[in-house]
Amino acid sequence: MVQIAIMGYGVVGSGVAEVIQTHKTSLKSHSKNVIDVKYILDLRKFPDSPFADCFTDNFSDIASDDEVKIVVECMGGLSPSYEYVRDCLLAGKSVVTSNKELIAEKGAELLKIAKEKNVNLLFEASVGGGIPILRPINQCLAANNVLEIAGILNGTTNYILTKMINEKTSFEQALKQAQELGYAERNPDSDVKGYDTCRKICIMSSLAYGKHIYPKNISTEGIENIELSDVEYASGAGYVIKLIGRTKKINDDMLDIAVCPMLIKKDHLLASVNDVYNAILVKGDATGDVIFYGRGAGKLPTASAVVADVIDCVKHISARKYLYWEDSSNEQLIEPDDSKSRFYLRVESDDIANALNSLEKLLGKFNLVTSDNTTAVIITENEIKICDMRSALSKLENIGVNIKAKIRLADF
Repeated sequence: MVQIAIMGYGVVGSGVAEVIQTHKTSLKSHSKNVIDVKYILDLRKFPDSPFADCFTDNFSDIASDDEVKIVVECMGGLSPSYEYVRDCLLAGKSVVTSNKELIAEKGAELLKIAKEKNVNLLFEASVGGGIPILRPINQCLAANNVLEIAGILNGTTNYILTKMINEKTSFEQALKQAQELGYAERNPDSDVKGYDTCRKICIMSSLAYGKHIYPKNISTEGIENIELSDVEYASGAGYVIKLIGRTKKINDDMLDIAVCPMLIKKDHLLASVNDVYNAILVKGDATGDVIFYGRGAGKLPTASAVVADVIDCVKHISARKYLYWEDSSNEQLIEPDDSKSRFYLRVESDDIANALNSLEKLLGKFNLVTSDNTTAVIITENEIKICDMRSALSKLENIGVNIKAKIRLADF
């Protein structure tokens, strides 16, 4: 028997306990051992839970108990999650977590401790929820040089954009519906401003390229400024707008990483990923494009990924799995201003003909999506550096051209 502890009994933690309780036979078959929950750490009491006798509000009960070999962290946030996970690893316990913020910020440090203590730190559920992605990157695609990772990594924003695309719902209305359905928090900033997507692309990039990528160094834009008119103009031009987290290898040893809304051609597989579903494209030099698709969140899908990691820990109690990356100062990242892209632009001017003439002089050839007496929508033909685009838009504004929207085009 292997005894485990669960820290946090919210949506994911309770789901983990439920899966362990209801799948005992299959878990034993896969792990070749009985997995038993000894402790559940939570300040609340759950007298009606089948695990009522397991609850404790004292972390030291877990940290000091040598019988507990594996600890599952489902509390979220950085503190006290970081301190608890660190102390469990230092005590020689393997840890499984679904906490994307923790791994994105502290992954290198915690993986180093796990290596030194010959235990495991596994976090499959931190990126794709129920979608297996980290294990495939680390194992199944290990023979590849990963050239690019790009994905729809946040179900809340994808739900909002789907409503805008398919039902012509405004951003504000779609966000309200997402909150009413429980897809978005009361404070939705982590989702709609791109922070959640940023943490996930940082974790995948760190694993794929072996150096820790810190979210603070990544250019991050959300969808809060996407207007319904831009969704409709993009559709008319053959595109949909999605929030994308993307890492692209540049010149063999540098990485271009960004989180932002992007226009994607309607015939691309990612364009058809709707509602709360997520999809992740990994381009290998041997495999080409591989896409992983499914629910990126939710109680049981996420719990499924967590329990799969628990099984892995049980099977490797005396033989550590190799999952590791080094710390870094992000020297492998290109400057965000040096990133290149084609762009969708919507501009307004009292003299639209002069505005279009100025656009061509500053940005080169473009495709005109639509124009009238005051508004023009274009898509540039050439890739332009972010810094050059900023300079061009500043010059346009100086001659009375209002920049109403600027969105990158995906090149995958």
